[in-house]
Amino acid sequence: MIQILIVDDEAVIREGIQRTLQNRFPEHRVHLAGNAEQAIALLREHRIHIVLTDILMPGMSGLELMNVSRHRHPQLKWVVISAHSEFAYAQEAVRLGAKDYLLKPIGKDALTEMIRTLSGDIEKDLALTEEAELLARSRKYLQEAVFQRFAAGLDTGRIDMSMMVEQHPHFHLIMVKMESDRPVRLENFIIENVLAELIERSGRGFVTVHDSRSLLGLVTLEAEGALPELLTELRSHLIKYLRVPFQIMHTERIDCFEAVPEEVQRMRQASTTQVYEHYTSGGDRAVEVAQQYMRTHYQADLSLEKIAALVYLNPVYFSQLFKQKTGQGFKEYVIQLRLEQAKLLLANPKLKLADIAERIGYQDVRHFTQVFRKRYGVTPSEFRQEAEGAALNPG
Repeated sequence: MIQILIVDDEAVIREGIQRTLQNRFPEHRVHLAGNAEQAIALLREHRIHIVLTDILMPGMSGLELMNVSRHRHPQLKWVVISAHSEFAYAQEAVRLGAKDYLLKPIGKDALTEMIRTLSGDIEKDLALTEEAELLARSRKYLQEAVFQRFAAGLDTGRIDMSMMVEQHPHFHLIMVKMESDRPVRLENFIIENVLAELIERSGRGFVTVHDSRSLLGLVTLEAEGALPELLTELRSHLIKYLRVPFQIMHTERIDCFEAVPEEVQRMRQASTTQVYEHYTSGGDRAVEVAQQYMRTHYQADLSLEKIAALVYLNPVYFSQLFKQKTGQGFKEYVIQLRLEQAKLLLANPKLKLADIAERIGYQDVRHFTQVFRKRYGVTPSEFRQEAEGAALNPG
């Protein structure tokens, strides 16, 4: 749909032109402005294609409107309408890019023919623009697909990558990896948009999918020291919006494109030892719920897989998160919890070691004894005897 803006301080004239255009071109949309200030507001709000403007108006003139708007809206087609036939006005209008100069009163046929001609030109321009945008998008997707294969160390055939190499003589790679047992399409969308926006703000580059759980960004920075700030902002956004554990890895500056596959592999290896991050409140709550459950079910099966499933987290991530929040490994925490309960139960002389072992989750007395001695340096029986002796001889 072509949109036309009529700018004239005389309501009779602008409304008359509007009626003519709506009758002859019902498929077009017509906007009205009584002065240049209103016109500027409409230009910001709508995608205007044609502007018909008077020259002499209160405040800013039509020629001044053209001058201040042509850089912000270079695609506009301007038509000047005026009651003045002075050559100087027409000359200035042409210099500013006017497509036509119509004298008032404007004939309906002349107006119709002029709008029809401009509309045809605009439709051709729009078709070319859409085609160019389609080609640009296709080139972008092809570039990202080729880079995805190249980064993974796969064959890219005979596709020429020289343009990509020239555009990025030096760059950094940023990888975001997620940990989840469910599809992460929404998370992929969030990461791609956040990282792409930060890359655009910091320089130039692109983001591509690396695998089903990882995205890879390439950025050539305008300011070489801007990477830490970019990474900090990326982490802040992902902690806020993602609901799955994630890691952020990055490279130092790379000056050779051929080094990409090796650097990607290095980041993948680094991810195996790096702790996953999670939105803070969710991570704290998960560990708290797990600890509450284990304190009241220490005699039950407390496998890592079972407790992680209880708080809806991946076992590997939950193990890392648990140690990060408590300072203890999961297995170490379970052993300590059970043995502290064993010490309390050993104070009851009526309970046999087999009963105590079973009550704290050990089915094998021998295994219980070995674990207890490794932790405290004495067997459960020796601990009980020492405790009884201390009770009989408090001094």
